[in-house]
Amino acid sequence: MTQSTINLPAGMEITGEIKPGYENILTTEALSLVVKLTREFEARRQQLLAVRVERAKRLDAGERPDFLKETAHIRAGDWKIAPIPKALECRRVEITGPVERKMVINAFNSGADSYMTDFEDSNTPNWDNQITGQINMFDAVRRTISLEQNGKSYKLNDKIATLVVRPRGGHLDEKHVLVDGKRISGGIFDFALFMFHNAKEQLARGAGPYFYLPKMESHLEARLWNDIFVMTQNELGLPQGTIKATVLIETILAAFEMDEILYELREHSSGLNAGRWDYIFSCIKKFKLDKDFCLADRAKVTMTAPFMRAYALLLLKTCHKRNAPAIGGMAALIPIKNDPEKNEVAMGGVRNDKARDATDGYDGGWVAHPGLVELAMTEFTKVLGDKPNQIDKQRPDIDVTAAQLLDFKPEAPITEAGLRYNINVGIHYLGSWLAGNGCVPIHNLMEDAATAEISRSQVWQWIRSDKGVLEDGRKVTADMVRAMIKEELVKVQRDAPGGDGPTYVRAGHIFEEMSTSTEFAEFLTLPLYEEI
Repeated sequence: MTQSTINLPAGMEITGEIKPGYENILTTEALSLVVKLTREFEARRQQLLAVRVERAKRLDAGERPDFLKETAHIRAGDWKIAPIPKALECRRVEITGPVERKMVINAFNSGADSYMTDFEDSNTPNWDNQITGQINMFDAVRRTISLEQNGKSYKLNDKIATLVVRPRGGHLDEKHVLVDGKRISGGIFDFALFMFHNAKEQLARGAGPYFYLPKMESHLEARLWNDIFVMTQNELGLPQGTIKATVLIETILAAFEMDEILYELREHSSGLNAGRWDYIFSCIKKFKLDKDFCLADRAKVTMTAPFMRAYALLLLKTCHKRNAPAIGGMAALIPIKNDPEKNEVAMGGVRNDKARDATDGYDGGWVAHPGLVELAMTEFTKVLGDKPNQIDKQRPDIDVTAAQLLDFKPEAPITEAGLRYNINVGIHYLGSWLAGNGCVPIHNLMEDAATAEISRSQVWQWIRSDKGVLEDGRKVTADMVRAMIKEELVKVQRDAPGGDGPTYVRAGHIFEEMSTSTEFAEFLTLPLYEEI
């Protein structure tokens, strides 16, 4: 099947293959919405990306972030977000995962309150994944999704989780679609196709078009999304405020603008989420040249680290002050089926994580595996009882300063085991991503692009920081890392499913290049995307 089988709007070109069934998603009307949104908002997207670059240069030169003086009146104001729809009132446990058909069905059936289906970090955004993901969403919304695989039948239960969709972040293009000769925004492409095909169907079924917005760095980026929502609702004949979006606070800069982000989206807001893994990566990235900055082994940087604790509490206070849900971040641990002892330790970690969030006042939290839903639900139910959320739990006692958000501890230990772990996970994940799978269980953790970003950015920073010294006294160097990459690649090739495939050798080269090169690549996924 070729492009000639679909009628493209004027000015649009599609270079991806149009496989059977794709024409049901890539309709002229749906693509016309993509074109309209692109022509209206692409220039602003590019301007905001340029602002990110300029801000990063200032941080590299030693500037420290602070709360904005020009928006102090918004932080001091007494406003609230618009009321939350019934379908989003109870979000004690949210499960996340990519848009692959079997995973979609299992996540809907998991017993979680909500399911964040992911066109972004846990998904390799190749052309087929993006379009088959849209097909899966179309079928799921209409309750017709099913699958026959390996002698098993998969279909939706009567009671399923509420759907929340994560489109790609503002920095990611959709290279297979051009409008007026230029690549378009991957996020707008994902969002527009989903909205066109599913928003009215969702409303008819008692829910609505709900989204998660990733990688935001400022309230001006929230304003852009709000304007996209307004125009889309007008184009589709939907009442304003129909769309609801939860913003992932997963960059250190967004942490200083949480009130402002809620304010910009207030008619369309469904709260904030503590996107912890990307947040850690963002801290490393933004302070990568700061000689005083250096974080310990990844496993030591937990939600109880000073800067993470400050961020989590500020998010909670900010949300509840504005009548907005506060959703806790991901427990990346997964059940360990073949080792009861290790499994009990892992489950204890998840239990403690969710108990802390619930006791602090969070309204829910994320898990990456259906086997964790009941455990997480138990911890939130202990605290919430039969209440759908605890937005009424205000926290005026919390007073987080800029200095606390920037109190980057612990700095030690940095161990050889921790260094090797980062290298091993990085190669393993990259090899899997290149092979088309962006959500991978590695060493009993569910890894996605965010956790892989921590691995490679830590290694890059340890090489360059004076504090990047192993606990035995050896300085982390590029030569040390190169030698370990060779050794860890052999282990990955032995241990990873399909590890003997060509993508893992390539992954070793990419990890070496990205961790030892002079320049720091803004996102792993940007150069990787050009290879798929």
